[in-house]
Formats: sequence, structure tokens, C-alpha cells
Amino acid sequence: MILRQAQDFALRQAQHSALRQAQGAAWRVAITLGDPGGIGPEVTLKALARLTPFERKNIVLLGPETIYSQLLRKLSVKIPLVYFFDRAYSKKVVLGRSVDAQTRLAVASIDLAASLAMQGKVEAIVTAPINKAGLKKAGFMMPGHTEYLAELSGTKKYEMMLVGGPLRTVLVTRHVAIKDVPSKILKNRVEETILMADFELRRSFGIQRPRLVVCGLNPHAGEKGSFGREEIEQIRPAVISAKKKIKGVVTGPLSPDALFYDAYQGKYDAQICMYHDQGLIPLKMISRGHGVNVTLGLPFVRTSPDHGTAYDIASSFKADPGSMLEAIRLAIQISAHRKRHART
Repeated sequence: MILRQAQDFALRQAQHSALRQAQGAAWRVAITLGDPGGIGPEVTLKALARLTPFERKNIVLLGPETIYSQLLRKLSVKIPLVYFFDRAYSKKVVLGRSVDAQTRLAVASIDLAASLAMQGKVEAIVTAPINKAGLKKAGFMMPGHTEYLAELSGTKKYEMMLVGGPLRTVLVTRHVAIKDVPSKILKNRVEETILMADFELRRSFGIQRPRLVVCGLNPHAGEKGSFGREEIEQIRPAVISAKKKIKGVVTGPLSPDALFYDAYQGKYDAQICMYHDQGLIPLKMISRGHGVNVTLGLPFVRTSPDHGTAYDIASSFKADPGSMLEAIRLAIQISAHRKRHART
């Protein structure tokens, strides 16, 4: 259980008031504020400016209107937007670093997004970047969006998928030190990642018979135990067991240095990766700043850009909105796929 701190900040009160205002309202996508000190609000507005009026009409921004309106003027962007947030913020936004008051706004925005989604007020949420060190400094002990949204929605089983170009990587371990990864590569954990990927490729991506490939942990996938036994003792048994339970096809464990070329050529629908950089390095290399993070297993759709707050460029207003644009469009696509899946 993630411990909630900073009780002086009346998050629940803000949610309840906002929900009362939203009676009868429904949106396709809600976009959270993110850390105002970073590039989140900037890339959000730039991405929305690139959407068509039809794409924008069912999108709501969860954050103080004052922050967005000031930024719109700074960016010389003129588009009609809907704001939904009952907490005003009159202070000047500090760019390039975390500020506790701004971090609290970011968390309140996430809380509101989850509340709206759980009540069916929005179909999908797109989360702008937050800063983990800043969260801790402000008193919020959460590893990140993925774990926090799982807690808010009561979700016990969830996975992180990164989408970029033809690749969809799903991680067995997420934010774990490399030295700790081998001890966490267990049969049950690998198997549940495969099962979740198979289910979500069908539910959220419309792929009826997914083709999954599982990475080995060690060089050459262990080469029959020469470089480690995780493949023999944990990963391969997980693959064998999962084959009996999924509707798709699963292959592996294979050596990552070879399988990602085949994945890039379209041979597989998703790659099951053992640790963070194993999956994200090839994906970010080919997605060229347009990757999207998707949380699998939640009762609502959640996507986000694959970058952080980028404090170092926040004051230059030159951030590329490509990843946020893809996150918004993918959220809309996944929402449509889930509706079709629910009818079958």
C-alpha cells in the first residue's frame, strides 16, 4: 500500500466539489496537469493545437485554468478548451524545478482523473509528466503514476507497456535496480505478465490472436545455462505454462539482441522484457520521441508520454509535443477498441 502524506491538502474535498459540478457531463479523454514546473502543460497545449476540432471536442484539462491560459498566451496558441478543476492557483508558476505547492496541484489532478474515470465521467485519462523526487519532497510516497493509479482504482494486477513504432514492450520488472532484477524474475511473475499482455492486446488493441515473444535475461538467453539459469528455471517454465492459458501465440525465451530486429519487422505484436532498459532502449531509439506509456489492467484507459518533466528545457518553451500527441490519440483508439471488445 502506498502511503498518502500531506494530509493538510484537501484533495478529497476538491474531488467531491468537482464531481458535483460534473453531474451530467462526460468526456472521452481527461488530461492531467502534470508538474507545472516541467514541460507537461506546454506539450499538452501544443498537442491539442495539432488535433482537429473534432478530436478536441471531447477532451477536458484537469488543472487550474489560470495556468493554462497564461501558457496559451506565452505560446501564442488560440484554441477553445474545457477546464475542469475547482482549485484556483494565483501564484506565478516556477519553471525548471519542483515546488511543493505545484506538486500538490499535480497530485490533486491525478486524484480527480481517477475519480472521474471510476465514476464513468471520462473514458480515458492521459497523464502529463510528474517528478518522482519532487513528489517525495512534497510528502507523497509513490513510485509513479502506474502504481498510484492502481492503488486509487483498487487494481491488484497491472503492467506497464511502452508503445513506439511497431514495438509494444511489456516489463516484468519496472523501476528496479539492475542488481535486484535476477531475484525478481520468477515463474509466476513472468507468466502473469504474459497473460496480461495477451488479454490487453485483444481488449485494448483489437488483436484477436496476439503474437508474443519473451526476452531472456542473460546474454544469448543464457545459452543453455552457460550464462545463468534464469531462463531454464523461471522464464521457460512460465512460457510453457502460459501457452496453455492464452488465446495468442507465445515464443521464447529468445536473445533480445536478435529478437528486436524481428519485432521491428512486424513478426511479433508485443515483447515481454525482463527489465526496464531491456525494453525501453530499443523502443525509444526507434520511436524518436513519440513513444507512449500504457498502463495495462486498469478499469479505465491510461496513457502518457514516455518522457519526464524535462526541467532543463522548461523555460525555453521548445519542448516537442510528439509523444503527448501520440498518447492522446492512442488513448482514443484504445477506448474505441475496448468498447468493441465489450460488445463481443
